[in-house]
Amino acid sequence: MTNDIKRVTIWNMKKINSLQLRQSLSKVILVLQKTGEPILLEKGRKPAAVIISLDDFKKRFLEKDADEKRSMVIQKIRMMARESSVKESSENLIRELRDHESI
Repeated sequence: MTNDIKRVTIWNMKKINSLQLRQSLSKVILVLQKTGEPILLEKGRKPAAVIISLDDFKKRFLEKDADEKRSMVIQKIRMMARESSVKESSENLIRELRDHESI
């Protein structure tokens, strides 16, 4: 596998061409799982894509997306709290909700 995947000094990451990927996909996956380092995929000796581990994908995209959505929800809640015309205490509102749930 060390011959199949070479290092690129510019990006300091391993690289593999599309033929090598087709011939040794399971080995590439094992390398990703072991090292967690991204692998540069080349087509025609030009960079075409980057293969990343599932953990990297989750950290870079899924968690980031979830954080952005949480921030938006928090902003909406804060806006609603400012706009609220209800002058009743939150304690009373919670009591009302509990009383309503028990019915």
